[in-house]
Amino acid sequence: MDKKELRARIKAIKKQHTKEELLEQSEKIMAQLECHPDFVKAHKVMLYSALPDEVQTQAFLEKWHLEKQIILPTVVGDDIIPVEYGRDTDFAVGDFNILEPQNEPYTGDFELIIVPGVAFDRRGNRLGRGRGYYDRFLSQHLNVKRIGICFDFQLVDEVPAEPFDIKMDEILSF
Repeated sequence: MDKKELRARIKAIKKQHTKEELLEQSEKIMAQLECHPDFVKAHKVMLYSALPDEVQTQAFLEKWHLEKQIILPTVVGDDIIPVEYGRDTDFAVGDFNILEPQNEPYTGDFELIIVPGVAFDRRGNRLGRGRGYYDRFLSQHLNVKRIGICFDFQLVDEVPAEPFDIKMDEILSF
């Protein structure tokens, strides 16, 4: 199955789940992350503001942004620009209707990067939305632990991978 077919298959499966079911699964996935040893010890974590069809992160962000330094991606042109999520951060709708923090770009390091995806396989391969934003960004942070999070139906036997695709170190799903 090629990338386009896999994206269509996952989209069709997602439509079989209610918004409430996906939110409940999101809460369970985020509870796993909250207990994960790498999250527990990390002080600087890159997460993401979720699209409606992704593992939902908003409640998690609100819970943890005062205890950890949370960095969120913003999209500028063809690149992800990390921005810190602070106590008084304002958000605006950015590209792809994603809520993006309106702060100065973050230039520090990361201890953990949490990555969404359309599909993952157990070898750590990730299928994104096809624009390569995360692969380009992650290629600059290869020494940072990368955890992909997804719904259980997004964890598949094989994700078609290209040489430039950056693998996850671990996948959390429910």
